[in-house]
Amino acid sequence: MKKFGFFMFLVVIMIAFPKVADASSYNAKIYLDGQQINLSSGVKVENNNGTVMVPIRVVSENLGFNVGWNKATKTVTVQDGSQNVTMVVGNRLADINGQSVQMTNAPVLRGGTTLVPIRFVSEQMGLQVRWDNAQKAVYLTSTYGEFNPDETTGSNAATVDGLVFDENRLLVAVTGNAKANVSKLSNPNRIVIDMVNAKFSDTFGSNNNFDEINKNGQFSVSGYPDVQAVRYSLYDTNPMTVRIVIDLNHAQNYAVSGLEDGSGLLVVDLNATSDPVPSPGTSGKKLVVIDAGHGAHDPGTLGATKKKEKDFNLAMALKVEKLLAKEKNIEVVMTRTTDTFLELKERAKIANSLKADVFISIHANSGPSTASGTETYYYHESDKALANALHKEIVKAVGLKDRGVRFGNFHVIRETTMPGSLLEIGFLSNKNDESKLFDSATQDRVAEAIVRGIKTYLKVD
Repeated sequence: MKKFGFFMFLVVIMIAFPKVADASSYNAKIYLDGQQINLSSGVKVENNNGTVMVPIRVVSENLGFNVGWNKATKTVTVQDGSQNVTMVVGNRLADINGQSVQMTNAPVLRGGTTLVPIRFVSEQMGLQVRWDNAQKAVYLTSTYGEFNPDETTGSNAATVDGLVFDENRLLVAVTGNAKANVSKLSNPNRIVIDMVNAKFSDTFGSNNNFDEINKNGQFSVSGYPDVQAVRYSLYDTNPMTVRIVIDLNHAQNYAVSGLEDGSGLLVVDLNATSDPVPSPGTSGKKLVVIDAGHGAHDPGTLGATKKKEKDFNLAMALKVEKLLAKEKNIEVVMTRTTDTFLELKERAKIANSLKADVFISIHANSGPSTASGTETYYYHESDKALANALHKEIVKAVGLKDRGVRFGNFHVIRETTMPGSLLEIGFLSNKNDESKLFDSATQDRVAEAIVRGIKTYLKVD
């Protein structure tokens, strides 16, 4: 893995540090593949209202990247090979290889030292990261299995990384080996999932309503008449067990899939009847996963008139879903159907666990106000045929400049195991593009184009 990966993940999961009201410093230790990184004298990690910041010199001195600083514009540029990250002091929008990404906190200056937030790029890389609160240490692993930080803490429990309830299904993202015991109880009606040999990950609380001290939380569920709420807690420590409870409005059947196939995703499906329901993809149809980028607290890029990318992505994805649902030879699964947030790794896990045939992530682009046009990205060379099939149709449908099919190091298409493509339909930063992208008739044409591209690639009628 490129050194850039270390930086991208380093700029992230340390958000698991305890939150404080004001900026404060940590004498935190950082380990890379089991070896402690020796920070220069006086270099400290800062917790700024819950967002951890690291001096930019750590990036150049300890991880060996090319770092540029423009004093006039207060711009930091980090480069390694073809990868390029640009951040501006006081600006929460960063640029990663031409794509605008919103950070939790903007970079800051502290006595002539530039500090950058660590959270916003974590999902871009595949490093394992663990924060040990007792030792005040961050453990980075460049490849899975080379170093297990749990060995230093005496625990080998798996981690529950995230929860989401959508399409009447509970999805639980898990890293490591855990056993799920699922049962249905009455008075009151509920489904109980005990994740044995599991605990909450150090970053679980950053994206879930979670009490870090008491290790519990819950969220209400709306739009699904079967369910009231989902509750979760660290139920036991011997063995380490996470309990998740789905509070029901009435008795409800369910089907369970995942984990045993090594996907790292447990699915509790409440759409089940009294008979077992085959998992998606077992009907002989081609399975397509549609991913609407961003969501909830992550709006994506903001348009020329402040329209949000997450809204465009979801609107497009729902139109594609509606069309694919009519196809007799295709099944469709959505990563989200409402304004919810999923980590990038959770989106990839959904597709991988279902053994999908195709994964497509829908986005809108950002750049200078003069930038315009459609781009389609692939990661694996074997995915290029899918990208070409989609791009050809989308360019004709949207009527914007053809900016070509390109290689892109995006997490969701890098970590999915099936052919995948990330679509940048147009530039929200361009008023003309933005107007087209939020035009319902244009969206209908693009949705039809995406479906045609999928069918062409899959060779289905």
